[in-house]
Amino acid sequence: MVISARRRDRLDALVADLGERAHAVVADVGIDADCARLVAEATAIGGRLDILVNNAGIAASGPAESEPIETFRNVVDVNLGAVFLLSQLAFESLQASGHGSVVNVASVLGLVASTPIKQASYCASKGAVVNLTRELGCQWARKGVRVNALAPGWFPSEMTADMWEHEGTVGFINKNTPIGRGGREHELDDGALLFLASDASSFMIGQTIVVDGGWTAR
Repeated sequence: MVISARRRDRLDALVADLGERAHAVVADVGIDADCARLVAEATAIGGRLDILVNNAGIAASGPAESEPIETFRNVVDVNLGAVFLLSQLAFESLQASGHGSVVNVASVLGLVASTPIKQASYCASKGAVVNLTRELGCQWARKGVRVNALAPGWFPSEMTADMWEHEGTVGFINKNTPIGRGGREHELDDGALLFLASDASSFMIGQTIVVDGGWTAR
């Protein structure tokens, strides 16, 4: 298992938790050369790639009318551009495995609007990930590489940490999620992600599984 992030200290902590089966590569997916190095190193370690999980992402909040275009472009580049580039770079090795699977982490905010939490660039990028998943899935289905996506609802994470510390925001999420709470880590990783990564989903192509406690079913 090859894991990657920008910060070595976080990676070292995760490797210590996972043990010898994990190998860390420090990389910034917003940098093309880092993406190429990450895929090359991951392929060299195992001789091939079986699964690619595109999970890196950033967000920006604020009214669309005042969001700097540089911020918008940066969010789209990391959340969408890196998904495409890493998938493209990994394709040959995934194909060689005979059962390659790409899992893109989109968001429910790629399916519905975020407002009153204003995130134009994030919504745009995640909506594009959903449709990129469809296109890559259809292009590569007969080439032995499946591409699908997850659309998580409101889950605690480093990116959303500030939200979960704000009583009003937590109340908004709990009130508007039919199940009455946010997601728990195992509810994304232990089920839907493993399903898409494994051969259990061998007949699924270009699909997005929504894991949101009913947020988009309202």
